[in-house]
Amino acid sequence: MATYIIGDIQGCYDPLQRMLEKVQFDTAKDYLWIPGDLVNRGGQSLETLRLLHSLGDRFRMSLGNHDLYLLKENWKFPEGGSANREMDVILHAHDRPQLMYWLQQQPMAYWSKKHATLMVHAGVIPQWTVGQTLAHAAEVEKVLRSKKSGKFFAKMNKLRVRRWRDERTGWKRRQLISSILTRLRFCDKNGKILSKPSGPPGSQPSPYKPWYKHKNRQTRDVMIMFGHWAALGLYMKKRVVCMDSGCVWGGRLSALRLEDRQLFQVPGKFHKNPFS
Repeated sequence: MATYIIGDIQGCYDPLQRMLEKVQFDTAKDYLWIPGDLVNRGGQSLETLRLLHSLGDRFRMSLGNHDLYLLKENWKFPEGGSANREMDVILHAHDRPQLMYWLQQQPMAYWSKKHATLMVHAGVIPQWTVGQTLAHAAEVEKVLRSKKSGKFFAKMNKLRVRRWRDERTGWKRRQLISSILTRLRFCDKNGKILSKPSGPPGSQPSPYKPWYKHKNRQTRDVMIMFGHWAALGLYMKKRVVCMDSGCVWGGRLSALRLEDRQLFQVPGKFHKNPFS
């Protein structure tokens, strides 16, 4: 039995298949983790969703910003009609209801006690412990699975606050939690996020740093697996691992076996990398 974590797939179904073949993934024994962004841009998002859905309890993920985007389009276009053609293929699929229900039940953050590992799509601000991260993630998960999900999607990209405060309440709090977990790259030591820049470390203005570089970070003693940051690329330190090696941009799709930290890679899709 082995556990593999694979970086952002973003609809790159063929590279995902090649990776599963390369590691000889056993659907009866092995586990697959993905830190979000299953869909969008790769051209085969529907096939990707169907494959991962078929793995059942052998699959674990944390929702990414592109996954939330798909859920928003699902809410916004009940009969289909998304301007995003790749999303619209999913919205017209016969198994759309099952796939969207399944995706909507996935967590914003995942903790494995066995591996002492936290998985999120983007990152964690310095102030949050593992317990707080999971509790805050659960606040958004509860809304996503409720009748209020439409209101969340309507407000999802209208972030008006960028600094975390424990006393913050309501939709601004939920929006900020979502942005931290699915979009974070840079922040300051007080948990104020820099929302737009997507370049590599060093491209940010002072006093912002990559979220994992802050000395006061409360999660420094646990392993964190994440993706979202193609400009950072494959980044493997003792307790921080970024698995986004730019598969959809012409980079590689990467997989890490957690039991022995062996790395596997296969060629990704041929796209011009905007960060090169």
